[in-house]
Amino acid sequence: MASWNSIPLEVLYTSLGWIAFFSWSISFYPQVILNFRRKSVVGLNFDFVVLNLTKHSSYLIYNASMFFSSVVQKQYREKYGLNEMIPVAANDVAFSIHAVLLTAFTLFQIAIYDRGNQKVSRTSVGIVCVAWLTVAVCVFIALPSHSWLWLISCFNTLQVAMTVIKYIPQAIMNFQRKSTIGFSIGNILLDLLGGVTNYGQMAMQSIDQNSWVNFYGNIGKTLLSLVSIFFDILFILQHYVLYPAWRIGTSRDVDVIGKKPLLKTSDHENKEDV
Repeated sequence: MASWNSIPLEVLYTSLGWIAFFSWSISFYPQVILNFRRKSVVGLNFDFVVLNLTKHSSYLIYNASMFFSSVVQKQYREKYGLNEMIPVAANDVAFSIHAVLLTAFTLFQIAIYDRGNQKVSRTSVGIVCVAWLTVAVCVFIALPSHSWLWLISCFNTLQVAMTVIKYIPQAIMNFQRKSTIGFSIGNILLDLLGGVTNYGQMAMQSIDQNSWVNFYGNIGKTLLSLVSIFFDILFILQHYVLYPAWRIGTSRDVDVIGKKPLLKTSDHENKEDV
């Protein structure tokens, strides 16, 4: 079983991991607090939240299985090398648990606060149903041969797909509204810090072990960081450069604007329903 060659790198690895944990975990609260203060979730894309719950749930299954299951760890080392360290740390499991709970709570806020004319799209519901049906099929495929590493890799692949898909509705919604009112930028800034430190944590392990196996052995974690960083930069540009609040009006006007139903997609769906 592999062990650390450098104590400083091990300390840095652990530190970066927990910085990523706190950054990503705290990043959920600005949106939750904003929803509570406004008593409104207008401006927050519901598809983003629904897809996010699927993403974090599948990531939790992967992280918990890799971290706690000796059978999965054995299959991982048989595939990538007996001396390889597992690519999941305690902070990954802790983050996933916290993320599922906070995302579920955000869905609860959507249920009880003013939603304007926003709603979860049929496309989002369809994506979630297809995603869980797919992994259900994977479970039945893995059962006869006990291919548990392959099975949890399916969940890891699912979380990567959800990570890519979940950001798109919010980015499009900001573009359509020409505003980021109702969407907390604090969430994005902390998410960016989490993505950078998460990637740095993986780099520390690779440098110490003189091996890049953990990057492709846990491709989900690698892509999670890169995709998060890409979209976080996009949202930062939307908030501060493309659609800054001062272009819309005063802070008093901003709250009014933030509560107006401005979703073109929802308006279109309502017309179709009529």
